[in-house]
Amino acid sequence: MTSRNQSLPGRPPGFTYQQTKRGLLRKKGPLALQCEDIPLTKLAQKFGTPLYVYSSQTISERLSAFDRAFRDIPHTICYSVKANSNLSILRLLARKGCGFDVVSGGELERVMTADRRAAKRVVFSGVGKTREEITAALKAGTLLFNIESESELWALAECAGRLRATAPIAFRVNPDVAAETHPYISTGLHKHKFGVPISKARALYAEASGVRYLKVRGVSVHIGSQITDASPFGEAMSRVADLVRELRRDGHEIDYVDAGGGLGISYDQPDAATFPQQVAAYAAALTKPLRELKIHLLLEPGRSIVGPAGALLTSIIYKKSNNGKKFLIVDAAMNDLIRPALYGAFHEIVPVTVHTDQLAKSEATDIVGPVCETGDFFGRDRTLPMVEERDVLAILDVGAYGMVLASNYNTRPRPAEVLVSGKSVKLIRRREKVSDLLRAEL
Repeated sequence: MTSRNQSLPGRPPGFTYQQTKRGLLRKKGPLALQCEDIPLTKLAQKFGTPLYVYSSQTISERLSAFDRAFRDIPHTICYSVKANSNLSILRLLARKGCGFDVVSGGELERVMTADRRAAKRVVFSGVGKTREEITAALKAGTLLFNIESESELWALAECAGRLRATAPIAFRVNPDVAAETHPYISTGLHKHKFGVPISKARALYAEASGVRYLKVRGVSVHIGSQITDASPFGEAMSRVADLVRELRRDGHEIDYVDAGGGLGISYDQPDAATFPQQVAAYAAALTKPLRELKIHLLLEPGRSIVGPAGALLTSIIYKKSNNGKKFLIVDAAMNDLIRPALYGAFHEIVPVTVHTDQLAKSEATDIVGPVCETGDFFGRDRTLPMVEERDVLAILDVGAYGMVLASNYNTRPRPAEVLVSGKSVKLIRRREKVSDLLRAEL
């Protein structure tokens, strides 16, 4: 940490430590973590904890990095709604011209609620689209349906025929490319449930081209999530480019290539300064095989835009020691942020306020929640400055797959969410009450 007003090492500018001043002589006070211009202590006091806090500046800057990296090719950024689906964040992105990638009728409804005009920039993905969801997407006028099975193709044809509406389609092809990521979020191998084998794609496109109310428009691919090496993206896109050439020789009009998402972020050694270079390498890997194809590229980033833009504030309820093993028991739990329990994911955890005398003292401790599961933890054997009960901690890089995966396990109401823009703070989701949880039960 540093006593100057600057970002944490590797942190985006949304979250910084500020040296506070106190007393008439304006002596140096403790270091206080801020989101943009707002001290997180004030947010914790006003809204309580657990509390999700997002930086609009970080979201905007990371979105801009994608636009700059792909400026030499026609493209649309279709933000992956599953990463963080809060309506205010969707509105922020829609105002900046974003399209959206949805995987359910509920996510489509969220996009329509945020900005009905954005429906024209929506791609609808997912292996299990129901006829009700397909019908809603047809009525909304979505840009593209990413088809993942032959059965889905005929379901879409049936729904489109009933509405007498043309359905623009792409098959999501499975390129059988391995990506170094968690097995739960790897999607590009033949053993996974996603997509159709690339070897069978030409036959499927031939079937689709003869069906009234279906219009072939593109090819889609997605090999997984949290991938930090650009080479698998390039390998997958090379196979897609070869397929596009074959399909065009077969007489199909291929206007779009949907490259999916999956660009990862570093949770343990983040470096915001290198993010533009990371996106540039990703862009180079994707676009090199597509040169001279004259296609419109669709991109589905999610985590890489909103992940570092979020922090989860949580208060220390108790300090505990079991035969020398130390624990910080906090008021957030695995139901609020399940990634450590589900994936063994690492998130940096820091105190919101650090006094000068604390910097010379530290202790190794587990940060755990109150849920009755041993898996209810946020970090194990973490070395932190000395903290006390009622102090507030910030769990960083939770803007993606944080609140969207929250549950009500142990009948725990979900946290509130706030969006910070400079000196402005907006409550974008109120804290649930137990009465909210009981209301739907008979």
